Amino acid sequence: MKPEDFDYFHERILHEEIVRCACPGFTAGIGDGHCIGAPPIFQFGPAWMQEEVLPQVLSGKKRICLAISEPQAGSDVANLTTLGKRMSDGSFVVSGTKKWITQGCHADYFVVAVRTGPSGMAGISILLLDRSMEGLRTKPIKTAYSPAAGTALIIMENVKVPARNLIGQYQQGFKAVMYNFNHERWFINCVALSTTRSIIEETFKWIMQRKAFGKRLADQGVVRLMMAQMIGAIEPCVHWLDSITYQMNNMDYEDQALRLAGTTSLCKYQITRVANMVADKCTQLFGGRGITQTGMGRYAERFNRVYKFAAILGGSEEVMADLAIRMAMKQFPSQARL
Repeated sequence: MKPEDFDYFHERILHEEIVRCACPGFTAGIGDGHCIGAPPIFQFGPAWMQEEVLPQVLSGKKRICLAISEPQAGSDVANLTTLGKRMSDGSFVVSGTKKWITQGCHADYFVVAVRTGPSGMAGISILLLDRSMEGLRTKPIKTAYSPAAGTALIIMENVKVPARNLIGQYQQGFKAVMYNFNHERWFINCVALSTTRSIIEETFKWIMQRKAFGKRLADQGVVRLMMAQMIGAIEPCVHWLDSITYQMNNMDYEDQALRLAGTTSLCKYQITRVANMVADKCTQLFGGRGITQTGMGRYAERFNRVYKFAAILGGSEEVMADLAIRMAMKQFPSQARL
């Protein structure tokens, strides 16, 4: 196939198959930069960045990360405080802290949202920093899954950034961040959906072989009900994501962000809510093995330990639900009445 023949369904298959290795820290460490750090350069970066930086990232020679979240501003992007002071020659001096940055410990490049103007959405710009810049350092953050993800605290102290490292328009960064979030949330949906289906599959294998009280778990009515509840909850999400992916293939980047932001966010909310229920039931069905990091229940234990990442990263569940309804309210006909 030619590169132009690949679409979002191909990308989705890639994400879904990679996570089946059941090593979430590893998959985040090798993939998140490509999926959420590189797109702002691809969509909004100047020509030199697309010609010099992207080939290094896509070839695996260099790594990249997206640095948005801060200790006091996670999902609340409009209130980030990392300062990017613009100098008379157009360059920037950046000072501030970013937290929970996946791949930050491994990254050579950092796509960073900074405040270059007044508070709120209108005062944000996006800059490209690299590890060689003086005043930039990273510290690892221990998480529930693995240090392989390279989750980091990024500290920037008077980092001098050339004017040409501006991504997109000056003080128009919030729009770019929101557009990028749409694909990131779709990516998280792909990963969370595949991971949840995989653990249901593992659980089905288990109930078909495990015997208790003289018969297989699968021969117990209550167990079959638990399986039906899990499968019945996750399969509609599969078809919902199919619909979103199809629409992405038939919209340009801006239309995706404007028209699919609400449904993608609500889909993320639903998938992570289902994952919460699946984690509980699968652990119960595996019993002691479901809380043991080795043996036949190790995948269930790992899933129960890390499924919450998808419910927080890229926007928390509550923010996703609220965003979806607010987007619906914006499109609600003013003349509609009962």
